[in-house]
Amino acid sequence: MRIFRYLSLPLTVLALVVGLAGPATATRSETVIVLPGASSAEGIAAGAGSTFYAGDLFGGDIFRGDIRRGTAELFIDAPAGRMAVGMAASVRHGLLFVAGGASGQGFVYDLRTGASVASYQFATSGSFVNDVAVTAGGAWFTDSTQAKLYFVPVDRHGTPGSFRTLNLTGPAADTSGAFNLNGIQAAPNGRTLIVAHSFHGRLYTVDPSTGASTLIAGVEVPNVDGIQLAGHRLWAVQNANNLISRWRLDASLGSGTLEKVITSDNFGVPTTAALFGARIAAVNAHFDTGIPPTAPAYEVVVVNA
Repeated sequence: MRIFRYLSLPLTVLALVVGLAGPATATRSETVIVLPGASSAEGIAAGAGSTFYAGDLFGGDIFRGDIRRGTAELFIDAPAGRMAVGMAASVRHGLLFVAGGASGQGFVYDLRTGASVASYQFATSGSFVNDVAVTAGGAWFTDSTQAKLYFVPVDRHGTPGSFRTLNLTGPAADTSGAFNLNGIQAAPNGRTLIVAHSFHGRLYTVDPSTGASTLIAGVEVPNVDGIQLAGHRLWAVQNANNLISRWRLDASLGSGTLEKVITSDNFGVPTTAALFGARIAAVNAHFDTGIPPTAPAYEVVVVNA
């Protein structure tokens, strides 16, 4: 989420940058699902089967929906003061991890009941906890204003433990931009992380043991936000560009080649996405309407991946 990019512009200028998108309509190959009652949106996560979870960015509430049925409803009425930025679901542990944005926090909810399981104060003032990736052993959170990742371990009983902080080195540690680390994914074996850097418009691998980072050559993704990984194929949501780019990474994850650019008339500054086999669901943040956004509705757009 490149919210700082929009915050840096006066609202009068924002109105001139991009016009307000019209009502969303679905085509034969697309599905548009409205998040009923949402006042904003940013994060989305895939659950079991065709279930997805999406968040109200500034309200902190969580919606649960189904991409096959094209439905969504309020699932978690979050405590006042919470934000819901990026998120990831661990079906094996029955937990939903949610990044808390400017609060410097992270939240954990029960996937079955919606109950709050744990909350973490990763950092204090000056942080923006942005996105989450789950592994077999827990969840990693990014911070867009600090060169740090936060890891919440989960034991075999599904109980979250105390978090630890990983300090980054190398090119991903650059915090000279207003908005830096953003999306995150983990390789299937959990031994390599991939992070998106919004200011650079590039992707980096990170060693979760040392924090050392390395550029993924050949992958240029301006306005990169959330990312998704399946095997050696990666999808990058490029919010202000209103597109999702699909890349093929080499066996070492050291370089990538562009395979496809996914666009839709229904995209309205998509920020994050969730994979469902041959389909990908992106959530519209509508930051083109201002901060906070003032769109009449916030949607999940499901397209071919």
